[in-house]
Amino acid sequence: MRLLLDTHILIWLAEGHGKLPVKSRRYIDRIAVEHGLAVSAISFWETAMLGLKGRIALAHPVGEWRNTILAGTGITEIPISGDIGIEAVNLPPGLHEDPADRLLVATARLHGLTLGTRDRRLLDYSKIGHVTAVRL
Repeated sequence: MRLLLDTHILIWLAEGHGKLPVKSRRYIDRIAVEHGLAVSAISFWETAMLGLKGRIALAHPVGEWRNTILAGTGITEIPISGDIGIEAVNLPPGLHEDPADRLLVATARLHGLTLGTRDRRLLDYSKIGHVTAVRL
């Protein structure tokens, strides 16, 4: 099982944030070694927007932060393709309309990834059976 990190999980992981429980961190580390980690390109956009709005403060400018993550952690960035965009629009019913979350779900579905998140709405959507997700 390869894991697609939700944006908040990526931020907590990269920034060493205390909101990511030790148990979750160990799980992520194990999956990283056994199967690999991925992040959607939309997560970097979301992170930049959160920084612009003053909702988060990163240790480095977001471009440098992204480059460090992709160069030094083994996390693979998945670009947003036309197929992902179309899938995000055509998802089965039950998911809210947040475009970034829809793109994350579409990415997980099309690439056969498990979405790692703490977002209750995404976890509830996974219970319907339209995406595989794990609570981190």
